[in-house]
Amino acid sequence: MASNLRLRLLTSTFAVGAALAAVPAYAQDDQPESPVQTSQDPTAGQQDDDLVVVTGSRIASRRDLTSTSPLAVVQDEEFTLSGSVNVEQVINTLPQVIPGATAFSNNPGGGVATLNLRGLGSQRNLVLVNGRRYIFFDTNQVVDLNTIPQFLIDSVDVVTGGASAVYGSDALAGVVNFRLRTDLDGIILGGQYSITEEGDGRRYNGYVALGSQFADGRGHVAVYAEYYNRGDIFQGDRDFSRNALGDGAGTTGQTAAWGEPVPGLIPLGSAGVPQGRFVAVGGPSVGAGTNYSGLGAFFQAPGTSIPYCGGPCSYNYAPANYLMVPQERWTLGGYAEYEVAEGINAYAEVTFINNRVQNELAATPITQNVDYSLAAIDPFVSDADIAQMRLIAARQQQAINTGSTAFGPITAGASTFPALATGCDDPDGAGPLLADPATCDTVRLQTNTRTTGISSRNVSDDRNAFRVLVGMRGDLTDNLTYDLYYSYARTRNASVQFGNVSRSAFTRLAANGTCNVFGADLLSQDCVDQISILAQNQDISELQVAQASVSGSLFQIPWSTDPVAFAAGVEWRNMLGQFIPDTALSSGDVVGFNAGQPTQGAYSAKEAFAELRIPIIQDGFIDRLELNGAARYSDYSLDNVGGVWTYAAGAEFAPIRDITFRGQYQRAIRAPNVQELFGGQQVGFPPATDPCALPSAATNPTIRDVCIATGVPAGSVGSPALQPNSQIQGSFGGNPNLQEEVADTWTAGVVLRPRFIPRLNITVDYYDIQIDSAIAAAGGGVNNILNLCYNVIQDASSSLCQLINRDPIGVISGPPFVVNANNANLASFTTEGIDFQVDYNMPLGFSLMGAGESRLSFFFLANYSWENNFTPLVDLPDDVVECSGRFGLNCGNPTPEWKWSSRLSFVDGPFTASLRWRHLGEVNDDDDSTDFIVERISAYDLFDLSFAFAVDDNLTLNMGINNMFDKLPPIVGDNQEQANTYPGSYDVIGRDFFISANLRF
Repeated sequence: MASNLRLRLLTSTFAVGAALAAVPAYAQDDQPESPVQTSQDPTAGQQDDDLVVVTGSRIASRRDLTSTSPLAVVQDEEFTLSGSVNVEQVINTLPQVIPGATAFSNNPGGGVATLNLRGLGSQRNLVLVNGRRYIFFDTNQVVDLNTIPQFLIDSVDVVTGGASAVYGSDALAGVVNFRLRTDLDGIILGGQYSITEEGDGRRYNGYVALGSQFADGRGHVAVYAEYYNRGDIFQGDRDFSRNALGDGAGTTGQTAAWGEPVPGLIPLGSAGVPQGRFVAVGGPSVGAGTNYSGLGAFFQAPGTSIPYCGGPCSYNYAPANYLMVPQERWTLGGYAEYEVAEGINAYAEVTFINNRVQNELAATPITQNVDYSLAAIDPFVSDADIAQMRLIAARQQQAINTGSTAFGPITAGASTFPALATGCDDPDGAGPLLADPATCDTVRLQTNTRTTGISSRNVSDDRNAFRVLVGMRGDLTDNLTYDLYYSYARTRNASVQFGNVSRSAFTRLAANGTCNVFGADLLSQDCVDQISILAQNQDISELQVAQASVSGSLFQIPWSTDPVAFAAGVEWRNMLGQFIPDTALSSGDVVGFNAGQPTQGAYSAKEAFAELRIPIIQDGFIDRLELNGAARYSDYSLDNVGGVWTYAAGAEFAPIRDITFRGQYQRAIRAPNVQELFGGQQVGFPPATDPCALPSAATNPTIRDVCIATGVPAGSVGSPALQPNSQIQGSFGGNPNLQEEVADTWTAGVVLRPRFIPRLNITVDYYDIQIDSAIAAAGGGVNNILNLCYNVIQDASSSLCQLINRDPIGVISGPPFVVNANNANLASFTTEGIDFQVDYNMPLGFSLMGAGESRLSFFFLANYSWENNFTPLVDLPDDVVECSGRFGLNCGNPTPEWKWSSRLSFVDGPFTASLRWRHLGEVNDDDDSTDFIVERISAYDLFDLSFAFAVDDNLTLNMGINNMFDKLPPIVGDNQEQANTYPGSYDVIGRDFFISANLRF
């Protein structure tokens, strides 16, 4: 689904100073010894040959020229001063980023960290390392940020807006390029330790890198290693997440209060309870007069039922779920370069990462229709319950024999109840009760239980990834350089699942009395042994890239001091992905973790690309006028994509040195990935609302009729029993007929560098991104399919309503009774907003440390977004999911209109003190048709304090406190993601301390 967008930001050529300590600023060629950069005059020390390749282009540019595309640069010091070992911790604080998968993603989980620019989806931005494609972690062809060695990062370039003309497919939202140090000479080693104020969630890492020149300076080689370990935190370890909260009866529209109970939110866990909850199959009338109607019978006391009481009777699954997932990572690698001959430099890079992450959920809940032999279960159940079951069995059999609708809309015939016994056969074919209830010996009950007698569900992902790159570069002439390389990257993930249950074995053994499910924790060891499943699956992904390019200068226009420059080349890529489930998972006979069919596919692309930069005027009657353009032709082996063009054109205009206007248009594409094309059917459990379960459905004639026409018994419309849980099962899968996504990106901005206020830099940039033929789950996913069917289209015969499958009592209860949401090119995204950056570095004229003049540096990076829309179906252009300033079941993570990150730093010689302020604006729920208890989340602010001290030229110490005021996350009910909040957006671990050391020789 859509989420929000965020910042873009272009920095000017100046290095942001000091203590900005590394919030977005331009990278420096030379890194200072202290953890804080020094600001420099933008024109000081610049030479005509001081050229670098700026992310977003392959053409080398002078450092004193700004980029046409919005560009933000995060320096390595930001990782140090924020205590961030995993790169996601810094990248997710940028205003242009909405969190993807993080360390707090447990359900959904996956054991990875992903990047989501502008909230357009992690598959729509391209992650590079040293300007080249990196390692995918699964069939979605997305990079796991855990595989990037943070301690080697020199800077991170963030370019938002389409960049397919420069880098190829996937760069719809933008490009993030992690620049790693490749000039290490000597030894660096260091480590960090972090722990929360609660004394849990400890994290530590250690690293070492060695580099040296050889062959009289003609060669250079470096090797490195890192170990990282992150402890777990359970939801039961924090007050706000200890109980699974949901919307209860009471006032709606309350504002979430930080750290205080929210009126209307109540403990409301899962209706899949260890004690067992049983509902008569066949409609309300079949169970009338028994505990088994409505929400069903509840065996709070073993063997004896009472009517299920909802929230107070529900199971609190929260304490058994991870809040922060544990992780263990090893990283090994090296790089080398050697001058074979003049103009021929061979180079190589090797990286290996082993990453182990676990997710843990409460014990498996089971929802299954079971035909119980009353004789077999008689020892487990009271006489009163046996009598109620016999009455239900008689009514069920009567409906089969006569097709009577007296007990609800049950289809007559053995196809509906094939396994029921004949002890209730009707001798004359008429009458409400056609046999003596005492003679009925089989009853069909929907069984809702939880196998706490087995264990919690735990999945362990052991992911091995490696990448090998070899290449050659050098000068062809005084004006031309070349670069050619080949890279091969492969990831293999072995996933082992504990706590799964065989659906077929459970159904068989519960029916014949081998498994006693009429009370909590009554499963015998023999039962546990027979129904337990140890499931396994594998993910394999491969990426091959071969590229050859040439770049340099052509000629010079008389009014310009720089020549016209170009870059051109060819590229070949091959993408392969596999998902290999074991027999149990692929058969669908698994309850616990999601079952899924195998996935396997591959495709390739052949491309040619070119760029051109034309400086028309420089240092003339105006300061600068420059044009640029790029184009790429891609030929895909996919028949539905084939040959496609992408292109870009932009301009910069500086009437005087103090002000620069810039703008660019880009056409970008994204080819469908392996999972989207070839993905086998997978079952998922997204949060969603069934409109037929809302009380309003019973009083709205149109909605009521559609509910009945789509399989809801007339007497059940508006009953909460139709949705006993906040999650609704969906089926998701690939579509080999998908075509490419197409994006049009417009940016326009201004850079202000007033000479009368030295060291002040201001940038303001407007962006507008439109993505058409977007690939998404049909109808926008489970929740949106339900909303569109019942609240918008309101036609049960429509193709969208046909995606909804209900069981005989109207519940979307599990395979095959799910919402089908396979992929389709039927959606569109639009994002629009403005990015702001202000940085200022002021000398103070004194020094407390006696080590020269101190400085005060300020940095402010913000995004204001007034549009972030997702249209699930282009055939319904008026049905738009608006996500700017909203959160919830449609938009996902909060996407505030305002988001900013700022840092104020005091630098005095070897000492730095730095304060960071992170702000998320207020957001409102995205579902206007439902009144949730929490309809609004107030603005959220975090403050972090850190210190750095260079003991000498070799040793630097850092320490800090993140979330120093111990701000709690907002508490949310039915419209939450997990842990009663949105853990990727809001801080869930509380006040957090870190200390680190870095030693260099």
